[in-house]
Amino acid sequence: MKGSLIGTYFHSVDEKGRLAVPSKLRVELGDPFYITYLNGDCLSAYSEEEWQKFADKLNTIPQTDIKAQRYVRMIFSSACKCEPDKQGRILLPQHLRDKVGIDKEAVMIGASYRAEIWAKEKWEAFMEAEPDDADAMTSLAAYGV
Repeated sequence: MKGSLIGTYFHSVDEKGRLAVPSKLRVELGDPFYITYLNGDCLSAYSEEEWQKFADKLNTIPQTDIKAQRYVRMIFSSACKCEPDKQGRILLPQHLRDKVGIDKEAVMIGASYRAEIWAKEKWEAFMEAEPDDADAMTSLAAYGV
């Protein structure tokens, strides 16, 4: 990975389902990059290097672990390889937009080693429901932060 992905960017999704990826995130994600649905209200985007690390971890899960393999199937079958066009836009597949409720407005955020893509309304609701700073720091302290 080139660096940590940071920032919040508001963009429209055009009638063809294309989303302009902010240049700062495009540089960090590289070309190509990968998007998939993991859980919750957003999509996750990974650089090729980070996607390979993630895929390698998923590939260590035994085929005999039926519950985990269900999740692995969901992740890989939902994934798409993105190559931005000359204007820096990517096509967000309809099935992924439907999964997280993206229609016309999207928010792309940097989230350390990955980026996330949210429906604008869901991002705003998430930010409004954010725990207070003391709760957030208590949660992070469990990880040595």
